[in-house]
Amino acid sequence: MLMADPAVLRGLIEQYETLKALRAENGGEEVRRRMDDLAYTLCVSTGTRDVDAALIAARHRLPGARPEDDSVLSA
Repeated sequence: MLMADPAVLRGLIEQYETLKALRAENGGEEVRRRMDDLAYTLCVSTGTRDVDAALIAARHRLPGARPEDDSVLSA
């Protein structure tokens, strides 16, 4: 499997989390579509099928990640 560059993953995570906060406030259709696009890209980039798992996997690939971070990954 191809591995996404950590800088790309960091950008995807930041964009997704920013839009998640905006959606909570505004909930617009454009924000939802962009979040869906980012979720799909994160899943493809990490080889997962769920955005929560993708976010955890992406964070584990960032520089400085510790093995004990996001222990729910194995749950």
